[in-house]
Amino acid sequence: MILSRREIVTGAAVLATCLARRPATPRSPAPQPLVVPADPDQLARDEDLWRAVARQYQVSPGFLNLENGYYGIMPEPVRRAYHHNVDQLNQRNSYLLRTTYKAQAEQARQRIAAVAGVSAEEIALTRGGTEALQNLITGYGRLRPGDAVMYADLDYHSMQYAMNWLADRRGVRVIRMVIPEPATRKTVLDAYATALRHHRRVKLLLVSHMNNRTGLVLPVAELVAMARDHSADVIVDAAHSWGHLDFTIGDLGADFAGFSLHKWMGAPLGTGFLYIRKDRLGDIDPAYADQTYPGDDIRSRVHSGTLNAASVLTVATALDFHDALGAAAKQARLRFLRDRWVHQVRHIPGVEILTPEDPAMYGAITAFRLSGHTSEADNVAIVKHLLDRHRIFTVHRGGPAGGGCVRVTPALFTSRDDVDLLAAAVRTLAQMHGGWSATSRRLARG
Repeated sequence: MILSRREIVTGAAVLATCLARRPATPRSPAPQPLVVPADPDQLARDEDLWRAVARQYQVSPGFLNLENGYYGIMPEPVRRAYHHNVDQLNQRNSYLLRTTYKAQAEQARQRIAAVAGVSAEEIALTRGGTEALQNLITGYGRLRPGDAVMYADLDYHSMQYAMNWLADRRGVRVIRMVIPEPATRKTVLDAYATALRHHRRVKLLLVSHMNNRTGLVLPVAELVAMARDHSADVIVDAAHSWGHLDFTIGDLGADFAGFSLHKWMGAPLGTGFLYIRKDRLGDIDPAYADQTYPGDDIRSRVHSGTLNAASVLTVATALDFHDALGAAAKQARLRFLRDRWVHQVRHIPGVEILTPEDPAMYGAITAFRLSGHTSEADNVAIVKHLLDRHRIFTVHRGGPAGGGCVRVTPALFTSRDDVDLLAAAVRTLAQMHGGWSATSRRLARG
């Protein structure tokens, strides 16, 4: 199913013809891109507009969900299309899979490529960002015994594991670097420059565009150029940035990258894709010597077995929703929500915000910690307090060299009032009597 174009009215910026649906066929034309007739930063502050957007989501009223980094729930047009596709798959069974499915999956691949600004020959569908990145890391064929690979403390744990796997399988040295706190563009670039200078055997570098622990956004294009000067390749983890920030693959400058569609694009669970620049395909091995596709077809770099076809068939509807809002408006709104709560608590003694004030280095995701309280137990207790006392759902994150933290992730359905409630709750935490160590023990006991 695809969505009609909808207008955003300037001034009041009311979501008018929001996302009407009509049945799709494999040859249905994609909707034309919508040019939003207003400044994205102006739209980001228009609560009438975003209340209309929020009505496109079914959200539990039982708690305030500020943990939307795990999975980006489907908006209603996407959820309805997914259920329609599940029913079609269930009714038509292998007839659908052996007749129309391949053409529709290819249409989805073409749509993704158009949004990403690359050729469809350069992307392959996967079951998410994790599978995409695992296939790129484990399939990278240019490593030799004695080479080194490198990742950072803020990179996703599953990708760190895949990099560690290379030590035994490829005979390489694995180097873990630390991204400085507090981070700035300069300190990040300096840290990577120092690490590459000190470890001259590094041939492969993993870089998270936006990491899942603190939400820090890295200057990927500069890091890719830096690594290239050191004769190293970069695999970019863009699972959290895709559909969240306004960019195309060309902006990253990378030859290899992995993406999720079920996070900020709002597609059903189990959807993502990998990117390999066309002239670099030979540097990633075919998956498990697969022969389903010829070696010069990027789809030979993935073998997922039988995918959830209904999820793949719903990707186009998710891209319609994304196009209707526009990447620039989504990015501006998500940054606005982050700024709204962060600016209320950043200067409170004892509250540490783990993303800088440089808008190029954050989106919606931001983590905080209470000074000196870096253990898992401390941060589990904070999360418990926010849920039990304020009905605000967040998640603790470990991994940063500076210690554990609490991750906050608003979404497109989050309101200004919602993040104000979080800011008030954080102020309460910072003011709690008796010191946090005693308080955390009390909260952990309930």
